[in-house]
Amino acid sequence: MTARAPRRLGAVGYLNARPLVHGLDRDPRFDLRYDVPSRCAALLHAGETDLGLIPSIEFLRGDDYRIVPDLAIASRGTVASVALYTTRPIGDVRSIALDTSSRTSAALTQVLCAGLFRIAPAFEPHGPDLPAMLARADAALVIGDNALFLDGGVIRLAPDDGAAGGAREVRVEKIDLGEAWLQMTGLPFVYAFWSGRTGALAPDEVEALQRARDGGAARPDELAAAWAADDPARRAVAARYLRDNIKYRLGEDERAALDLFYRYAAEAGVVPAAAPLRFY
Repeated sequence: MTARAPRRLGAVGYLNARPLVHGLDRDPRFDLRYDVPSRCAALLHAGETDLGLIPSIEFLRGDDYRIVPDLAIASRGTVASVALYTTRPIGDVRSIALDTSSRTSAALTQVLCAGLFRIAPAFEPHGPDLPAMLARADAALVIGDNALFLDGGVIRLAPDDGAAGGAREVRVEKIDLGEAWLQMTGLPFVYAFWSGRTGALAPDEVEALQRARDGGAARPDELAAAWAADDPARRAVAARYLRDNIKYRLGEDERAALDLFYRYAAEAGVVPAAAPLRFY
């Protein structure tokens, strides 16, 4: 009998994904690689991975995708690592630079602009460089580890190409998008989950992914120590973030939140249409 080839897993390289991949690099059933969320989605769409820890909005852009049950990167309220940074009151924002690492958070930004902030800004993709982003736009979406350690306050902007004058300082407010979604809906928000095509996983592999989550979610201090071994201050922030901000289950409230997010995203024109959730 021919042994089954390892499942090719595309995981997010951010700190918040560490609990979901705990120990998977030692499991011969899996071949693990790390990328930014947008790249994880692109690899899955292209068939270069069997399963991706994809931005939740990308489920709607896939062909015959299924979701691994009860696994997610989510938050109920403050997430700390998905944020808008604004140089003016949100109601006065006319342009937003969107972190190109992101797809779900970019879609969430557009949904919140339409449904909560009541603004219709221009959106411009940009690499995750806050000073450069805010030199070109009134606000910027930044996600992941970059946002986790980036608070508001006074920052020095890079001079915009072709603009008169040099660098300048501005005061920036950080708006947590997990908090904003909770304010608008009363629900948690699901940023990412494991997804792949029908037949990509056997039942024992689904169970292995769930056990990895159980082991990783129980070890926030250990994972934070490995991630920031030489920086006690960052290690403390990382441990608190894994323990208090990020949730790893895809329960009833999270499924309801996904259904609502997909409906709002379709209404805002971010995706052509919503679709029902389908699971392994």
